[in-house]
Amino acid sequence: MSAELISILVLVVIFVVATTRSINMGVLAFAGAFGVGTLVAGMDADGIFAGFPGDLFVVLVGVTYLFAIARATGTTDWLVHASIRLVGGRLALIPWVMFAVTAVLTAIGAVSPAAVAIVAPIALGFASRYGISPLLMGALVVHGAQAGGFSPISVYGSTVNSIVGRENLAGSETVLFLASLAVNLVIAAILFVVLGGLKLGRARITAEDETEDEEAPKLNPARIAVLVSLVALVVGALVFDLDVGLTAISLAVLLSVFWPDTGRKAVGEITWPTVLLICGVLTYVGVLQEMGTIDYAGNAVTGVGVPLLAALLLCYIGAIVSAFASSVGIMGALIPLAVPFLAQGTVGPIGMIAALAVAATVVDVSPFSTNGALVLANAKNVDRDTFFRQLMVYGGIMVVVVPAAVWLALIVPGWG
Repeated sequence: MSAELISILVLVVIFVVATTRSINMGVLAFAGAFGVGTLVAGMDADGIFAGFPGDLFVVLVGVTYLFAIARATGTTDWLVHASIRLVGGRLALIPWVMFAVTAVLTAIGAVSPAAVAIVAPIALGFASRYGISPLLMGALVVHGAQAGGFSPISVYGSTVNSIVGRENLAGSETVLFLASLAVNLVIAAILFVVLGGLKLGRARITAEDETEDEEAPKLNPARIAVLVSLVALVVGALVFDLDVGLTAISLAVLLSVFWPDTGRKAVGEITWPTVLLICGVLTYVGVLQEMGTIDYAGNAVTGVGVPLLAALLLCYIGAIVSAFASSVGIMGALIPLAVPFLAQGTVGPIGMIAALAVAATVVDVSPFSTNGALVLANAKNVDRDTFFRQLMVYGGIMVVVVPAAVWLALIVPGWG
């Protein structure tokens, strides 16, 4: 068996073990990088560590550190309640409020499951109290998280853009962000119509039921400072082209100087499992590149003979695997595997990368994914088995329909 095939089989084992044994995929990937790199490729430690994404590590730690401070100070809770008050309690707009709030949270740096964990309990509580479909509310929360998930300063966006840069591919941060936003917005609109959103009409939350408003958090100096910091991060990254990771860490440190107890708490709430996952997978991918496995796999995909068919195949692989495993881990492995295929120039890299990213994340409403599981866990006054089946069927529809849709919209026209 060739070294390239061994390294691919190890990658498959990593995904399977991570999914079935609930072990962090990054830990497994680091172990795989050591085993394959040392025993199969004859690499030393320096060669293995050469693939460690140090710049991306800083981005992940920085933005999740800043967001952890936002959560610890109650700034995220304030955003949710302020958004609900903004629509005057109109029931038909509440699902869209949840969509928008989750999108904003991921766009400014929250990891998708963290944003869903914040908003889902509130959203599904509203659904139960006011007779809104829990599937509608839960799905809009997840799609909202993915809609904002590829902004240039988000975790997903930073990850994909970093991979694109490291692989010297033509990419567009704007196209990536807008593609995910548009696809998830369209899906949310269809769900809103199909699942009874229009029937909510002009109904409003009555004054007696506005307990959420009575308990709504108020602005205080810490929350104002966090809001200013988040705005500064966006302006610094998009207007002044400052490094996202270093800017976010600097802002988080500045906030910690004034609120040290919050800063200490926030360090413990950095999403270290996600940081470990992404860095581990990309380190293993670095070993694959050094071994020539990336070229080997890319040539195999190219061997399909029809470039557009090969692109569609890659989109479906990303969607199917991501429905049961980590979306960001899939992107970390799938995009580099597509590099030799993209190098032929028969398929536009900008559209291809956007399609792969969307196909690998839009299926996260599956109950087997973290986001879908959070929705299922927070549903109130529902039959769990029935709701589980609804999420599973809906996730299956996403797996079947979305890869073909993004292939038609983003790849066939030849964007990039």
